[in-house]
Amino acid sequence: MEERKEVFLPEEEAIFENRDYTEEILAVIRSSATDEEIGERLEDYHDNDIADAFEFLSPEERDRLYDILGPEAVSDIFAYLDDVDTYIDELESDEAADIIESMDADDAVEVLDELEEDKRQEIIELLDPEIKEDIELIDSYEEDEFGSRMTTNFIVINAFITVKQAMRELIKQAADNDNISTIYAVDNDGRFYGAIELKELILARQTTELESLIVTSYPYVYANENISQTIDQLREYSEDSIPVLSPEDKSVLGVITSQDIVEIIDNESSEDYARLAGLSGEEDEKETLFTSMGKRVPWLIVLLVLGLAVSTVAGFFENVVKELAVIVAFQSLILGMAGNVGTQSLAVTIRSLTGETLSFKEQFKMVIKELKIGFTSGLTLGALSALVIGLFIHFVKGYAFSEAFLTSGCVGLAMCIAMTVSGFTGTFIPIVFKKIGIDPAVASGPLITTVNDLVAVVIYYGLAWVLLLSTI
Repeated sequence: MEERKEVFLPEEEAIFENRDYTEEILAVIRSSATDEEIGERLEDYHDNDIADAFEFLSPEERDRLYDILGPEAVSDIFAYLDDVDTYIDELESDEAADIIESMDADDAVEVLDELEEDKRQEIIELLDPEIKEDIELIDSYEEDEFGSRMTTNFIVINAFITVKQAMRELIKQAADNDNISTIYAVDNDGRFYGAIELKELILARQTTELESLIVTSYPYVYANENISQTIDQLREYSEDSIPVLSPEDKSVLGVITSQDIVEIIDNESSEDYARLAGLSGEEDEKETLFTSMGKRVPWLIVLLVLGLAVSTVAGFFENVVKELAVIVAFQSLILGMAGNVGTQSLAVTIRSLTGETLSFKEQFKMVIKELKIGFTSGLTLGALSALVIGLFIHFVKGYAFSEAFLTSGCVGLAMCIAMTVSGFTGTFIPIVFKKIGIDPAVASGPLITTVNDLVAVVIYYGLAWVLLLSTI
């Protein structure tokens, strides 16, 4: 790959020069050089950079490029394309099949899933039987199961042979599989036995029994395991790949690479972000209006019901509002501050629950900590608000000094209690959701805010009823 040049600023701070690789690649492809020369020049660029240039090429230029690079090189580029179906449609089915055969099985499945059903089936029928079998295996698992994300590109050998025999087997399998940094071992019945680092195998004496090098406690997952429920534990292992086993006989069906794990975590984070925003799923900028509405409306309906509940509860305090109209002016202040604290606690809790597995004691400490933060913040801001609001009611609204500060004191006390309760609910609700097997991100920001609004309304008007109605 071509190296990026370093330039030095006057302050001697080194940065990488920004280069437009797309323009360079287009210039190479459109040059008058021979096909062989173009192919050699393109070897200096990363597949991802070449993929970025595809949309600027005409169908005729892309067709020529396919011939120059060959199916294997094109398959590496296709793995980085977003609208891969557009480019597959430009190819004859046999050409597309040659390219897809050169891909890892998991990448091939993703590409095939983008195609129209007729085109997809036509290409599948042209695939090598072994590749076809791998694709059908991955396709047989649900989208939220590890089996759907695994690749069949891995090395597996018998655990009870010598290092010399293992090296022979490694060389033999490496012709078709390039994920060789970790080698998986199975027993005589084909069950997963453990894993060996390539470095350990290379450094070992040839006559050494392979079994002595095998890490038998190596982590693994089952093909039918749920991704979202297991990924937190899986990412704690800093391995370049994790074996995916058959739940029936513990044979190695495939592997999840570190790149797959990063993509899964990124997708999970995107989904969590969507739920925190009150969406039922992550949106794409190319989605239709009705698809986007389908992800938003269900949560909006839930929030509408909760919002009506808040309004209904507020209606129960109609007499309080009629007698103490001034307190209505500060309702939004109480609700807003309670919602802010709840959202902050929710964000901290979701991050902690997503990043690691917490014990009951750690979860309890988290709840107590957020409860203390909510109370301390509420006490500070409540006291400040009571002072400012009391002066406002006295000097601007013309209330007597005692009545003004009794009212502002009620506002400050309600704010303190509401913020304390909000800190608790923002932490406790997602922990409970996690405990009962529901994604804690479902406790989205809008949901927590609406629940806290309900609680804050009851606290605020309840205190006004008890403290003010019979006094003022």
